[in-house]
Amino acid sequence: MSGEFPDGVALVIGGSGGIGGAAARMLAHRGSDVAITYRGGEERARAVVASITASGRAGSAHALDLGDAGACIALEAALERQYGRVHAVIHAAGSRISQPRVGDMDLDEWRRVLDADVNGFVHVAKAFLPHFRDHGGGSFTFVSSAGLSRFPPGDVLSVGPKGAVEAVLRAIAREEGRHAIRANAVGIGVVDAGMFPDLVARGELDATWIEAAKKNIALRRFATADEVAEAIAFLASSRASYVTGQRLMLDGGYSL
Repeated sequence: MSGEFPDGVALVIGGSGGIGGAAARMLAHRGSDVAITYRGGEERARAVVASITASGRAGSAHALDLGDAGACIALEAALERQYGRVHAVIHAAGSRISQPRVGDMDLDEWRRVLDADVNGFVHVAKAFLPHFRDHGGGSFTFVSSAGLSRFPPGDVLSVGPKGAVEAVLRAIAREEGRHAIRANAVGIGVVDAGMFPDLVARGELDATWIEAAKKNIALRRFATADEVAEAIAFLASSRASYVTGQRLMLDGGYSL
């Protein structure tokens, strides 16, 4: 294993997605074995694993329903058997959502997203905290939103649940630091990957919206998945060994 990571594996929750897949490939490039999870994208997950192994690292894909706390615990046990240790958990999973304003929001969708995203993260954290304690530490890195610093109208279904998860992250950082467990977030703006292409394809984000969004960003462009992956790899590595309870803003200056 490289000097950036201890022996064991990095786990990318949602590793079949655009951002999660980029993070998995970056972690392998930086010298870590990588396991990923997927919900419905088995073919995409296998392609990501092929990229990991092409980098000379071990990799595997695991189907996971984040709503099933027992399945998260079973995954921890399976990874321990296969790799010996999980040294980092990267949470890059998120619900497919619409873009309503609060007054127009469907309450059933709000409850579904809140349950899936917040409780899904808690299920993962509960499964891997004992593992980290038993193996000398570890790190959680959560893909969050720049909207927590500067709210974009119509994004409550994304930003609201992520705010709750970040509160849990800070609790973990404060309570578990004595066990060498770190917890951080990457606050991303618009990324040309993941859900963004889907929203454009569905017509929810048109050319006018895209141009206005770029004008709100100091760098006048959207991020790439690889730029997000670089930040994730940093927070999961020994280079960030004294960083915990933080949100690293990767938004091109949107929140300034």
